Amino acid sequence: MRGATHAKWAACAAAVALAAAACGGEDSGSDSGSSDGGAVLSSSWGDPQNPLEPANTNEVQGGKVLDMIFRSLKKYNPETGKAEDMLAQKIDTSDSQNFTITVKSGWTFSNGEKVTAKSFVDAWNYGASLKNNQKNAYFFGYIDGYDKTHPEDGSKQSADTLSGLKVTGEQTFTVKLNQKFSTFPDTLGYPAYAPLPQAFFNDHASWLQKPVGNGPYTIDSYTKGSQMALKKWDAYPGPDKAQNGGVTLKVYTDNNTAYTDLLAGNLDLVDDVPAAQLKNAKNDLGDRYINTPAGIIQTLAFPFYDKRWNTAGMEKVRTGLSRAINRDQITETIFQKTRTPATDWTSPVLGKEGGFQDGLCGDACDYDPAAAKKLIEDGGGLPGGQIKITYNADTGSHKQWVDAVCNSINNALDNDKACVGNPVGTFADFRSQITAKKMSGPFRAGWQMDYPLIQNFLQPLYYTNASSNDGKWSNKDFDKLVNEANAETDTTKAVEKFQEAEKVVRDNMAAIPLWYQNGSAGYSERLSNVKLNPFSVPVYNEIKVG
Repeated sequence: MRGATHAKWAACAAAVALAAAACGGEDSGSDSGSSDGGAVLSSSWGDPQNPLEPANTNEVQGGKVLDMIFRSLKKYNPETGKAEDMLAQKIDTSDSQNFTITVKSGWTFSNGEKVTAKSFVDAWNYGASLKNNQKNAYFFGYIDGYDKTHPEDGSKQSADTLSGLKVTGEQTFTVKLNQKFSTFPDTLGYPAYAPLPQAFFNDHASWLQKPVGNGPYTIDSYTKGSQMALKKWDAYPGPDKAQNGGVTLKVYTDNNTAYTDLLAGNLDLVDDVPAAQLKNAKNDLGDRYINTPAGIIQTLAFPFYDKRWNTAGMEKVRTGLSRAINRDQITETIFQKTRTPATDWTSPVLGKEGGFQDGLCGDACDYDPAAAKKLIEDGGGLPGGQIKITYNADTGSHKQWVDAVCNSINNALDNDKACVGNPVGTFADFRSQITAKKMSGPFRAGWQMDYPLIQNFLQPLYYTNASSNDGKWSNKDFDKLVNEANAETDTTKAVEKFQEAEKVVRDNMAAIPLWYQNGSAGYSERLSNVKLNPFSVPVYNEIKVG
């Protein structure tokens, strides 16, 4: 989302990237810990796509680290996902457009610098500036002056700072939005809004080599393709101190290898149990296997910037492909029921009040080979006579389900060459190709919520020029309904407007919904108090070792 994408409900986030790069398993998780003697645990991981700047990280692997080394004005409850005060002493407003924020005193960064109002204002101005090219810049799009710091028409920025931000005291600052936004405070737990120390600006290159934050962990070392070592920060002033001595994140190119290392005692935690092992996980791990609902949906996206996928009638082809996919069989045989066939474009964890519409997709998501074949024929056939589903092959068990989807499509169309998988070696390469708009057919996509609201599943992915709208789908009716929803101050009415917008996504089959995903994890006997939050990320600071 750029420029005009003024998300009234929370801004978006990290597209799901259950991915990795390089190899792991160098040593066991029995490291010594921080100065208080706490033991260190080891966990599977993947190299992040971008440097760990808060406003430049919009994928899961980098997000895991930011969640450990930063704390923002708000924090999302690890049980419910609800936004709760963290560094915010109070956030006052009389009109839902002008806010006065008071930052708690006594907080510092791990280098000793105080966390002040300026720490937030400087960070947000940096994130919003076009010249800094931050992927999460759009998060600041509803603050006054964003059109000057980040013009969407391709022109040069005419201001370096947001006119809507003003430091009014050491621990206070004001925020003026360009429209009413009653739930603005609830967005402020997302990492893009994290404060930054002056060290970030004084020596940016050095900071990127070893990021300094204000969370319960500090980065001790990082070797790309191998591992990142995080240590407990003993002087952390927050209430959610680390219950362990640190976390060593080990990079794996294959989550099957990570799972094998877990069973062999060479790894403490795997937060993405491979599909091939799901049938064995309960027997292998017993109570140390976690399978819990998460706010994640997997989809197939399309390159609408390719005219072959953006011509009249192609919605019939996309719908036909959806009807050719046997979701029930795939989720049962490959995923061992750790996935649930999707019937809308959000997630059941929203609940009805949050906007989930069970069955919205209707028969467009029902497996019907005859109907699928007719729809594709009526729509003019597959572009080029064949589709290639692109995915990253390094982790996430994507090969298995992509092959199964293609087999289902091929069987429905009586053509064993109608669909083939198109693997890309690493997640980083996969994302780079998507960013460069090099997709020529359907590609693996997914979404992991920032918090449970329907806006978070729709606007970031389908609004015109939204930052995570990787297929570049654009629809004026959808945009109009989203804008109307954003203008609503009544939560119920806003949800209803977003539900109307979701029907536009359905009628155009802007993306094919596949399945809702559970969070899955397994851990060693050394660990206790292990859980996944509603976003399917381990709550590292609560894990105990020994």
